Amino acid sequence: MKTTTKYAATALAAALGVSALAGCGGSDGKASDGTGAGSKTVTLVSHDSFNASDAVLKAFTKETGYKVKVLKSGDAGAALNQEILTKGSPRGDVFFGADNTLLSRALDNGLFTPYEAKGLDRVAADTQLDEEKHRVTPIDTGDICVNYDKKYFADKKLDPPKTFDDLLKPEYKNLLVTENAATSSPGLGFLLGTVATQGETGYQDYWKKLKSNGVKVVDGWEQAYNEEFSGSAGGKKAKAERPLVVSYASSPPVEVLYADPQPTEAPTGVATGTCFRQIEFAGLLDGAKNEAGGKALLDFLISKQFQEDMPLNMFVNPVVKDAKLPELFTKFGATVDKPATVAPEKIAKNREQWVQSWSSLVVK
Repeated sequence: MKTTTKYAATALAAALGVSALAGCGGSDGKASDGTGAGSKTVTLVSHDSFNASDAVLKAFTKETGYKVKVLKSGDAGAALNQEILTKGSPRGDVFFGADNTLLSRALDNGLFTPYEAKGLDRVAADTQLDEEKHRVTPIDTGDICVNYDKKYFADKKLDPPKTFDDLLKPEYKNLLVTENAATSSPGLGFLLGTVATQGETGYQDYWKKLKSNGVKVVDGWEQAYNEEFSGSAGGKKAKAERPLVVSYASSPPVEVLYADPQPTEAPTGVATGTCFRQIEFAGLLDGAKNEAGGKALLDFLISKQFQEDMPLNMFVNPVVKDAKLPELFTKFGATVDKPATVAPEKIAKNREQWVQSWSSLVVK
């Protein structure tokens, strides 16, 4: 099943005219020369949304002597598929990008060598989904949520929805656009959120009602957010008509960050009762040529320095307890206290069935 790039907030920055920073080293899909045991290069295989500041990557090099080469490999699903195909002879040393919707697949294929990263005791316990074997290390979290256009609801003197159930109310008919769960990571996350809140026997009935209430389904996040959603910068240019969209809790801060001039209030808000929590992991690849460098990199990924660098580069939340969020996030972002979750093993067992059922109900 194809999924879009894991964190589309990075694409939002690009849509607003901002170039994303690439990691040190190449990203052409081919390993560089000079890697291997004793090498001073450590290769991080990732999806396309990985991003870190040059200063932080240089700090890692200064601290450890290792230079990071980032090997970007498409969206999260595609990147993972490539590692499964090269299992035992990996293209790099560390893989970053398996989230809780894909985790069981990665673990079942034996991609990782167990390693307990230094500093793991500072990582939030509820993100450590492989705490007994330490095959993967949690790196960040992100919440897929319905976003709303504040101006639309203010002009209509209508309260925006807060929960999944609210979306079924007649006052929100024909207002929501979401992504295809079979082709999009946020679309899949939103579907999983309905499974978590409505139950494995109730989510189908929920989607029947949501379809009757006029939900629009498009292929991916880029189209939904920048062409169909009236609250985004791209949507305004496109004269979009839908004031509700499935996006991320981090989308409002991004709208502020890249606006010129910057507004004093985010133009979009988050319906915090519609959120599904994604947790993203990294692991030492089995057969890594530079195992020592890979372990050092995993330690660094949960360092306070790297964790505090992530929010404004990948628009995700740190997992380390003492890492501080930037003011942009605390001022304009949404706090999601009780996100919907589904156990990774349950996702692995039922994902295809859920998506097929969803497709037959909503798309066909």
